[in-house]
Amino acid sequence: MSDDGPAMPRGSVSRTARLASLPLGAAGRATLGLGKRLSGRDADAVTAELQQRTAEQLFAVLGQLKGGAMKLGQTLSVFEAAVPDEVAAPYREALVKLQEEAPPMPVRTVHAVLAQQLGGTWRQRFADFDDAPAAAASIGQVHRATWRDGRDVAVKIQYPGAGTALMADLNQLARFARLFSALFPGMDVKPLIAELKARVVEELDYGLEADAQRAFAAAYAGDEQIIVPRVVASAPKVIVSEWLEGTPLSRIIADGTQEQRDHAGHLLAVLHFSGPQRAGLLHADPHPGNFRLLDDGRLGVIDFGATARLPDGHPEPIGRLLRWALAGKADEVLTDLRTEGFVRPNMEVDAQGVLDYLRPLLEPLEGDHFHFTRAWMQEQAARIADPRTEISKLGRQLNLPPAYLLIHRVTIGSIGVLCQLGAAGNFRSVLEEWLPGFVE
Repeated sequence: MSDDGPAMPRGSVSRTARLASLPLGAAGRATLGLGKRLSGRDADAVTAELQQRTAEQLFAVLGQLKGGAMKLGQTLSVFEAAVPDEVAAPYREALVKLQEEAPPMPVRTVHAVLAQQLGGTWRQRFADFDDAPAAAASIGQVHRATWRDGRDVAVKIQYPGAGTALMADLNQLARFARLFSALFPGMDVKPLIAELKARVVEELDYGLEADAQRAFAAAYAGDEQIIVPRVVASAPKVIVSEWLEGTPLSRIIADGTQEQRDHAGHLLAVLHFSGPQRAGLLHADPHPGNFRLLDDGRLGVIDFGATARLPDGHPEPIGRLLRWALAGKADEVLTDLRTEGFVRPNMEVDAQGVLDYLRPLLEPLEGDHFHFTRAWMQEQAARIADPRTEISKLGRQLNLPPAYLLIHRVTIGSIGVLCQLGAAGNFRSVLEEWLPGFVE
């Protein structure tokens, strides 16, 4: 490997050229699909074939994009459970490759960043430092080390130029929003990319991330269910925190026991709903790579680059809305939706229709046991996405207020991970304990 700086920001011209070739292929395939439909082939089979080919082409290009693609890929990977299995299989493989193949920084660059961030005598702060990265992320990499007091630590180091490269990638990806809609029917990727761009600015600030991690670590200190490693030292481009051993959630998704799946699923739900109440923060990146299951049964959380500040806890109207909907009170649901801005003031919608739209999504909360599956999520996605149905038309009339955008995405993302896990359990009890307004 050459020592001429990090691999990430280089080659943006050639990446742009590769990206530019994408829409032509997609447009050609869409035309091909139309021709096949006209020739009497089964529409669903044609759609599946198109999705399959779109997925293959999309991931060929995402592989070239690294940082930005990883960011978007990780965000989309939690929605993978909603994609039909025949499309999702190559997709899963491609995503794993994306996450594992980020090129490591040259050792010289690693040392230069550490010297710049922790001072010229940075080596004296460590008893030992492993030059080979233990893990790669979209904007940095993690090294294992021993702090001078003997503690095992994880040293997260940001790639120089990561911000510029990442923004360039996301700007490019925004041009292909229509391709994504072929792969994820009913999901508008443009606002997702816009939100990712806004969050990248935060994620590049390791100072903010370290503060969020400190707040979570303090909130869950001594907790029996969730553990957050303590921050040992931090700088704008480096975070040193205690090392956490455990089984990555991705491994449990791949081949964990049902008991592990259920346990991890329950703890993810606890983290999602208790964080705002306990730390004033919502962990906003429900990606399997950010979680570990420890041998003692606790859920370890290791990445706080994306958090939503909710100093007053989860908004109470969410709990109240869920309570009305589960009780079948259509008029109350519509009134609250209007008050919170989910229904635009001049929009005429049928109260019972809105309730019928929402109710299947609330199935996990109806009783004291629910089994999340990919099939269930695919069914919900298909129900909402089919443009021919009244349900889909109604869904498009609803509005997502900015204040709820991130909460909504994180909730859907967390459900996606629960479906990947195939977790079963009593999820209603978690909301009864932690969600304001859910219990009268």
